[in-house]
Amino acid sequence: MNNKVFVFDVYGTLFDVHSTASDCNRLFPGYGEQLAAVWRDKQIQYTFLRQAMGKYQPFSKVTRDALRYAAAFFDQTLQQADEEALMKAYQSLQLFSETRDVLKELYDQQHSLLVFSNGTKNMLHALLHNGDIASYMSHILSVDDVKQYKPSPASYQLILDYTKTRRDQIYFVSSNGWDVSGAKAFGFTTIWINRNSQPVEGLQLPPDATYKSLTPLADN
Repeated sequence: MNNKVFVFDVYGTLFDVHSTASDCNRLFPGYGEQLAAVWRDKQIQYTFLRQAMGKYQPFSKVTRDALRYAAAFFDQTLQQADEEALMKAYQSLQLFSETRDVLKELYDQQHSLLVFSNGTKNMLHALLHNGDIASYMSHILSVDDVKQYKPSPASYQLILDYTKTRRDQIYFVSSNGWDVSGAKAFGFTTIWINRNSQPVEGLQLPPDATYKSLTPLADN
C-alpha cells in the first residue's frame, strides 16, 4: 500500500464553523445565522490583517475579537457570560457527517494523518477530543508555534519540519480556497473540499483535486 501523509485543516474542513448559529440564535434571537457568518468572516479577515501588519495575536484572541465585532455589527449587547458561552461553543463545533468515518478509513489504511490549523493547541485539543477524532491524528500542528498565520510560507514550513517529507508528497486538505492556494504555492499536493460549489480563487494556483466532501479521500 502507498502510505500517504494527509494534512487536514480543521475549521470548515473537519468541523462546521457555522454550527455556532444555533448558539448565537439562542442568545440573539433572529440573528443566529447572520451573526455566526459575520463572526467567521471577520475571524478570517483578522488573521489576514494581523499577518499583514505583523501584529500576531493567538487565534483565541482573534476569535473573541471577531465575536465582539459581529455582535456590535448587529447592534447586540454581548454580556460576558454570553461571550464565554459562545467561545466555549467553538470547542464543540459539529463534525461534518462524513468526517469521522473518512478519518477512520484512512487511519485503518495506515496513512499518516495530521491536523494543521490557525487555532491554538488548547483550542484544537479540546475540539478534536470533543469530536472524538483525536486518536486518528499523529500530531496536532498549530501556527501558534511560529506565530505566522496561514497562508504565509513560514506557517506551512511547520509541516515539513515535523514530517520530514518532500513538499509534493504532502496531501494538504482544506475547504478554504485561500488556504489551498497558499499550500499549492508552497508546493504541496492540494485537495480542495469545496462544499458550497465556490469558484476557484483567481490566483492561478488551482487545486490538484476538488471534492464536494471528504468521502472520496477514502477511495483513493
